[in-house]
Parts: sequence; C-alpha cells; structure tokens
Amino acid sequence: MESGTSTTTENPVITHLRGALDGPWGAVREEARAALADDKFAGDPTLDYHAARTRVLEQMREIVKLGFADRSFRRENGGTGEPGAAVVGLEMLAYADLSLWVKSGVQWGLFGGAVENLGTERHREYVRRLISLDLLGCFAMTETGHGSDVQSLETTATYDPETQEFVVHSPTPSARKDYIGGAAEHATMAAVFAQLITGGESKGVHCFLVPLRDEDGNDLPGVTTSDDGLKGGLPGVDNGRIVFDQVRIPRENLLNRYADVTPDGEYTSDIENPSRRFFTTLGTLVRGRISVGGAAAAGARVALSIAVKYAVQRRQFSDPDTGEEVVLMDYRAHQRRLIPLIAKSYALAFAQNDLVRRMHLIQTGQDLDTSSQRALEKRAAGLKVAQTRHATRAIQECREACGGAGYLTENRLVTLKADTDVFTTFEGDNVVLTQLVAKELLTAYADEVRDLDALGWVRFVATTAGDVVRKRSGVRQLIQTLRDRGDDPVDEGDLARRSTQLSLFADREDYLVRTAAHRLRARAQETGPFEAFNNAQDHILTAGTAHIDRLILEAFIEGIADIEDPDARALAETVCDLYVFSTLEENADWYIMHRFMSVERAKAVRRGVNELVDRLRPDVVTLVDAMGVPDTMLRAALLSDASVYDRTQ
Repeated sequence: MESGTSTTTENPVITHLRGALDGPWGAVREEARAALADDKFAGDPTLDYHAARTRVLEQMREIVKLGFADRSFRRENGGTGEPGAAVVGLEMLAYADLSLWVKSGVQWGLFGGAVENLGTERHREYVRRLISLDLLGCFAMTETGHGSDVQSLETTATYDPETQEFVVHSPTPSARKDYIGGAAEHATMAAVFAQLITGGESKGVHCFLVPLRDEDGNDLPGVTTSDDGLKGGLPGVDNGRIVFDQVRIPRENLLNRYADVTPDGEYTSDIENPSRRFFTTLGTLVRGRISVGGAAAAGARVALSIAVKYAVQRRQFSDPDTGEEVVLMDYRAHQRRLIPLIAKSYALAFAQNDLVRRMHLIQTGQDLDTSSQRALEKRAAGLKVAQTRHATRAIQECREACGGAGYLTENRLVTLKADTDVFTTFEGDNVVLTQLVAKELLTAYADEVRDLDALGWVRFVATTAGDVVRKRSGVRQLIQTLRDRGDDPVDEGDLARRSTQLSLFADREDYLVRTAAHRLRARAQETGPFEAFNNAQDHILTAGTAHIDRLILEAFIEGIADIEDPDARALAETVCDLYVFSTLEENADWYIMHRFMSVERAKAVRRGVNELVDRLRPDVVTLVDAMGVPDTMLRAALLSDASVYDRTQ
C-alpha cells in the first residue's frame, strides 16, 4: 500500500524542494510549523460563533507569547522590524485556522499597519499597546454603500478649530461601516477612513483613530456597533457594523504621516496633488493585500495535501485484469484534477516569495526607487487575484475528489472552502484588482497618469499602443537568457523549451495590451470616457489576467534556478512544464483564435498535460510533502480511517 506520508530523512528531494518553496524566510516557517502544531491553535468547527470568537482571541494571546506579532513593527515602536518575516510567519497561521489568521491580520496587519505606516511619533504608544493586545483594534474602511471605491466613502471627519477636535459622523445610512473584523465584540478602537473636512472644504479620505468601547465593552457616546451575525465562514472573526453620530476625537487622532491639520484648522501636506496623496496613503497598506494572497494559497496547499494523501490510499472499482480495486490517484481523471493544481501551487509559492522579498526591501529602506512601490502594488494586486481564485478552485476540486468524506466537517475541506471564499472579495474585489493591473499596463507606468480622472486616463491610453510589455519589463532579456542557456538542438518553437513557453505567455499579454489600447482609441473618438472604457472592460480584464500569468511563470523559472540539488531541480522543472501546459490548455481557444497556436499544436498541449501528470504520478506524495504542511496540521479524519484503506480484515 502506498504511504500517504513521507519524511525528509527518507527523501532528500523533499528537503530541497521544501527549502525552495519556503523561500528566504524558511527558518521562520520551520519555527511556525513546530509551534502551531499544538492542538490549542486548531480551529473547532463544533463551537458556536460566540465561543469561536473567544477561542480565537485566546489563541492570539498565545501568538503574542511566541513573538510572531513583534516582527510586523519597527524597532522604535517596540517591534523587530522584519516585514518579510512577519508576513511569512502570520501566513503559517492559515495552516492552523483561517479565523485565527484573519483576526490576527486585522489586529497586527490592517489596524496595526495603519497606525504605524500612516501615523507619526505621536501615535507610537498606540503601536506598542496593539502589539501586546492591550489595545484591540479594527480597520474601518469599507462602508455599506462603498467597498472598492474608497475615494467615495461618505463618513466625514469635520475639524472644529474652537475645540481642536474632529467630529466623526455617518451622514447617511450607506455611510455605515460594514463587515469590519473586530467591530462586533472585541475592538476598542477603530482606524476609520473618512472624508477630512476643514474650513468647509473636503480634503479627501484620511485615516483617524476613533475609540469605540469603554473598559466594560459598552459603546462610547455617539458610537453604535452591531453584529454582522452568521457568515459563510470564519466563525471566529467578529465582523460588525459601526455608525458614528457626531463623535468627537482629539486633533491628534488624525494619522498624520502624509497630511495634518494645524490647531487653527489649516490643512498641510507635502503631497500637493490630492489623487497622488490618496494613492500614496493606500500604497503603504499593501502588506495586507500581500498577506491575503499568501493565506489563500496556504489554504489551497492544506486542501491539496489532504486530497492527495487520501487519493493514494482510497480504492474504488476493480481492475478487470487483476481483480484488485484501483487507487484513486491511478485514474487519469483524478491525476488531471489534482496534479495541475499542485503545479499551480508551486508556481504561486515562488511568486509569493518574490513578492514578499520585494516588499521587504522597500519597507526596510533597502529599495528607495519610487517606481518600485508602485510596481509592488500592481504585482500584489495581480498575485492576490491569482492566489484567491486558485484557492477557490483547488479547494472545491479537493472536496469533490474526496467524495462524501470531503463533505464532512471532520475532514476540514468544507471549512477551508467556507473560510477562503471571501478572500476573493476582501482587500480588493478580484475583478477590480485585475482592472487595476491592466490599467497600469495600459498606461505604461507613466507617472502623470495616476493623477488623471477617467477622461484623462482614456485619452492618454488612446494615444499609446506600443510594445508595452516587452519595452517596460525584463521579459525580453529573460527569454534571450533562456535561449542562450538551452543546449537542445530542437526547433525554437518546441513547446518543451522554456523560452518558447515564456514567449507564448508574453505574446498573449503583448497582443491583449496593444489591442485594448487600440480599442479604447477607436471608441474614445466616438463616445465619452466611461462608454469607451466600459466597452473595452472585458478586453482590459483579460489583458490583466495574461500579465499575472506571465509574472507567475517568470517567478517559477527564477525560483527553480536557485535549487541546487539536481534531482529536486529536475522534478521542479517537470512541475513547471505542467503549470505551463495546463495554463496553455485553459487558454487554447484564445491562442487558436488569434493564430498564436495551430490546432495541431493545441492537441500537443493536451497530450502534454496527460504525459506530464502521468510522469509526476509516482512523485505526487513527495510534491505535497514538499509544500510544507505537516501531517500534524492536516487534522483530517479520513487520513486515519483504516476501514477505508484496509479491507483484508
């Protein structure tokens, strides 16, 4: 019988692959695996949501003792100043319980990140208190009426120079803050995003610290909180609503890194352009978006580990030649449904490592290039889309692949499915984020475009239709490097060549970006800017998706190059081939329609997927073990159900 587990001592390939997938902060991941294997960090799906919330808060207090939270904050604020390690360490909480990850992310990522990154020295004590959980906070951005459109938030913070206070108010029912993690029960303070008004003039959205509850947990005067109640998942997170009725806060509660108001009401900012100021403010909070994608991918790895280890033991239907029942993983259909998802998990892991590394360099001051921050935001948005969509698809496939057992809560897959479902929505709706990525591509990273309104943006794009992708990225150089590195005497168009694979991804992106610009240009001459954009939105979104696919492949290629062990590298190369072939297969209709691929070549791609899953079948347990989810953290009863596997007794 094939074992559903293996150890690094038995197979050194696992050690090398896991080291590559763990990335620069592998030691942090190993520390977390050991610490979080304790049952006290596991979720308990039998609890009602009030008890689940209490349990998660208790778990967070244990996380504080482990020092995981300290890494998120600068040394002068009581932390250790390790943003990369912070993202990786907290991501590992997703292996234990996604409610714990989300609530921790709200406290130390969103709320804490807002206070530290948007505040100044006068807010330092708040940071120290929130690290230790002496101050429990929430991140109050989203409103009932506006989620993705942050610039249109309706909550106001009007400055009163006579008392030197801001008056925070919800002027309409749709200004109610909604879905706010921590607002229902535990948070005593909120980082509130509101329209700053002084001298009768609105200065745009800024962030303010607003106390919510007293020491006994009662709402403060003018504050009304309520519970969002039961959700589709994440029972341990106390999502709630907040309404403000003329709530007064000190002037100093404005988080004033990028703008301030003097005691007499004068507004000051080093960033004159309001749009640039707004995007700079949001850009400092990019770590939250990076973390959401990482946690979603972690959830997918858990699900795939469970489903694969079940599939190599569970038998169903007899082989007519031998009379023995066949292991599920030996069916081609089962291989096709799971192994390409493993390949994508590998691709996304390398891409996430690269993203976190870029973030760490910027946030520790090692990369001071102003364009790097903007590129990071685009990359973070795109990867969050890819990771959360992958999680949704992979976990559902794993649930189905485990049959009726997969539907039992004790086997965790339905919990993972429920808990990750909302990841496609929070920290940016995936459609909106894909659009953001494409808009950055279409404007060719021109700095002046960020400050344009819709009309200006469409007009600018309508005048640009160059070879944007290859002029503005390093893809050309990478393709040439791959060609120079290759020793095969095969034809340049061979799909087995990495340079050819990358060219196909880049060609699709190139074509879509150029033709989207042409389409906007043609439409802009006939109609208004909204109609021009709306007419091309489907095209624009496809261009954004193609760009994301290409970035992921580049990260995969570069990640493999760092694997020193030849056996591990060879296996990773095959996994990369499968990622490429399965992605090409998913988009074969586009490639054929636009004559980048013949019908015969498309058939070769389909055959290639079959050949690759067959080749990887013997190593499938090795591949999931290398993804780094310890057996002790899987907590799926079906993996120890002897009656399923042993029918000889």
